[in-house]
Amino acid sequence: MGISGKPAELLDIDLVLRDQVPVIKRYTGGGTVAVDHGTIFVTFICNRDAVPGLKLYPRPIMSWSSQLYNRVFKRFGDFYLLENDYVFGNRKFGGNAQCITKDRWIHHTSFLWDYEERNMAYLKHPKRVPKYRLARDHLEFVCRMKDYVPRSVFIQKTVEAISAEFSVESEHTDPFETNSKFVPSTRLLTRQELEEAAVASQSASSLSQSSL
Repeated sequence: MGISGKPAELLDIDLVLRDQVPVIKRYTGGGTVAVDHGTIFVTFICNRDAVPGLKLYPRPIMSWSSQLYNRVFKRFGDFYLLENDYVFGNRKFGGNAQCITKDRWIHHTSFLWDYEERNMAYLKHPKRVPKYRLARDHLEFVCRMKDYVPRSVFIQKTVEAISAEFSVESEHTDPFETNSKFVPSTRLLTRQELEEAAVASQSASSLSQSSL
């Protein structure tokens, strides 16, 4: 969930609580994504001068990223950057989020390599949606990358495209290794927070209906 996301507006909280689904609020903007074993993450963490001439605003960074991925997907599907999403045709397969500070910027993408259809039930239809989504539900709106490009090919082509922009070295790190001095702003929402959000939403809805 993006940093400004409101659980009651974006999630079916009753289902989330029933199935004990972890809800993580990240430190970047963007929408909400159901993450499972079929999600691929790609993140650029860059100093401000890492890409010569790039203006550190959301749209220029988004445009730069789409040019990079054009090289990845040029033989696979009808790839576009449509509003803030990566799409094949008019179906989304990649959601983007950013964080821009004085000296650094981050652009990261959640790629839907594959997904469990039942997990889409945890997501509500958001109030703010891309114009190209129209009235489509999640399953009509998104598609699976695996229907367009093999996973190994996607990873290979992405490394090649990144290597054209940066000096690349492969490194394997321990995902559970932490620095005690680092206080992450991405955090797991507690059950109490989700329950309180649900109650507040129900109260607001009841108040709105009573005032009609």
